[in-house]
Amino acid sequence: MSIRYSVAVPLTLLLCALVPVAPAEEYDAVLAQELADKGWIVYSAQADTATWDLFVIRPDGLPARRLTRTTRYEEAAPRFSPDGSRILYRRFPKDSVIDHDKWGFGGELVIAKSDGTDARVVGAEGEYPWASWMPDGKHVSCLYRKGIRIISVESGEVVREMPRKGIFQQLFPSPDGQRFCGTGNVGGKAWNIVCLDTKTGAVNPVHVFQSCTPNWFPDSKRLIYSSRPPDQEAHKGYGATQLWMANADGTGRQLVYGDDAYHIYGGEVSPDGAYVLFTKSLADGGGSEKEGAPMFVMRLADAPAVGGDSGALRALHPGAKDAPLLELPAGWEPHWTYANVVVKP
Repeated sequence: MSIRYSVAVPLTLLLCALVPVAPAEEYDAVLAQELADKGWIVYSAQADTATWDLFVIRPDGLPARRLTRTTRYEEAAPRFSPDGSRILYRRFPKDSVIDHDKWGFGGELVIAKSDGTDARVVGAEGEYPWASWMPDGKHVSCLYRKGIRIISVESGEVVREMPRKGIFQQLFPSPDGQRFCGTGNVGGKAWNIVCLDTKTGAVNPVHVFQSCTPNWFPDSKRLIYSSRPPDQEAHKGYGATQLWMANADGTGRQLVYGDDAYHIYGGEVSPDGAYVLFTKSLADGGGSEKEGAPMFVMRLADAPAVGGDSGALRALHPGAKDAPLLELPAGWEPHWTYANVVVKP
């Protein structure tokens, strides 16, 4: 007999001590109920037009709603503005293969309302590389070979430039605007997570060795990112990619979620810092070159967690949990807002 709890937390804890633990699928239902009013997730996915389009979905997995429907373009990597009123994304010519590492250097930058309307192409192919919203929603940060530029969305004016200090892709400003995170070179080694102070230009490593795709926690003090640690059994010769988190100064590194059979990418923390969103892909890179990968939501309180059999990973993290996950459709590069986004069914 399965048991589903729907009582207040203190009583729930008491009952858990007296009765059998509910199976994972029951807790998945509880997790879905928790997430029902937690805003919207925007993501790119393969559509029935045989191209990449943009969609939004409630984090509890209710039916997705479509933002774009084009047959001449591939649209990918959307991000909500800080207030949730707009999105930016990159638009590629039809049949382009979207490189999971270099996508921010290609395509045209597009800015639209969060429901996908009033889309405006900003610049030409390859302009505004790695464009990401600054906290004021009026500027974007971009990563060029010569350095980082802060650019006005309205006028296109460059209002500030600074050295990139070895960051070569995946540049994102912190919610408070005090730091940038990115994937960079440190001490002669590539593929490290680094932070750059926007005032002093000082840079510090966060996680060294085979790490990428960093994203900020809403508190601007911590990062979530994908990493491939060296001390794991071979997975097709190089090990499976896991989801990790750490403080911006590099302390407090901790596994969030891993599975010896899957590569974990697309790490995105909910705006209240309570949940984490990610993709599980059999292939390295998150699946952008093909059809994406299933997205999942997990409570951060359940970290560190390990999925599947994953004997090698469980041996390295004996205290890891079997966390409940809520599966969402296949997608790539999701982004989360708690803003009241109005999208027609």
